[in-house]
Amino acid sequence: MASPKKLSADQVAALVGDLMDKDLDVTFDGDVEVRPFVFGQNDTAVLGEYYALQMVNERFCRLARNVFLPMLRIQPRISSFPPELRSFDDYRSSQDNFVSITSSRIEELRGNKLVVIPPAFVSLLTDAYYGGTIKAMKPVRNEFTASEGRVIEIVASRLNDALQLAWRDLVTLTFSIISHEENMQFAQFVDAEDMVVVCSFMVQIPGADPASFDVIYPLQTLKPISSQLRSRMQSDFVDDDQSWRLRLERAILEIPLQVSALLCEPEIPLRQLMQLRSGDVIPAQIADHVDVLVEGQKLFAAQAGNLNGQSAIRVLGRSQTHES
Repeated sequence: MASPKKLSADQVAALVGDLMDKDLDVTFDGDVEVRPFVFGQNDTAVLGEYYALQMVNERFCRLARNVFLPMLRIQPRISSFPPELRSFDDYRSSQDNFVSITSSRIEELRGNKLVVIPPAFVSLLTDAYYGGTIKAMKPVRNEFTASEGRVIEIVASRLNDALQLAWRDLVTLTFSIISHEENMQFAQFVDAEDMVVVCSFMVQIPGADPASFDVIYPLQTLKPISSQLRSRMQSDFVDDDQSWRLRLERAILEIPLQVSALLCEPEIPLRQLMQLRSGDVIPAQIADHVDVLVEGQKLFAAQAGNLNGQSAIRVLGRSQTHES
């Protein structure tokens, strides 16, 4: 994709001067098609319908809650904005020079990505992590303290783990941290004219203003998987939640079941059955082996007997009917 070229100051002046010399009173015929255009609006035609990337970001929001939980002591609500296509120079000029920039390597795509966190959010996380209250802070410094640097390392590493899980449904990616920067102008990422995909996330914290951070991918890095990004992905992985499995197993094992033993099945004529009265005796012969029924299903073979003066059965094994 050709990079957009900015006009120099002399070229802009010449263009404006040429327009001032022209007669702008132009009339259009009815057959002329006029398409409205909003200045400042990004052309996302190159980005396309990156539906899968939006789904990755939504899943990342759910996973990233656990990143900030140990620091904020609450689970914040995180939401994502639609991916935005911009030039890196345009994005860089929209940010303050003093920010937290973490560059990570994407091995499978042979490219990098950035995580940009505003200093106010870093200070809030640091203060809350070391026992302070959750409140908005406005840092006036131009560098991070050692404590803030440690918090940045923890957050960046955990965000990479969350991103790796979020991308796993679409493609397996590995993120490894390369460097940390504090000045946006010194960020060695891509050329200024190169296009990047900006994924912005908002963190809603009770009692404080919403915070935000950005994850930036070079468009050139995502091109090898563009077809997958435009598809509606379906997960092939299921997270193995051991606690949920244990609770489910415990609940299943506590289900009450009715157990009965079938001692014999005597047969009598219908005439005799209709003449039965209270006190009559039906002859029956108990076999050596009896069937043990669980909810009406024959599961075990047993032997009838006595134990401590009470009738009892001893399980001999699984019934042949159930095994077949």
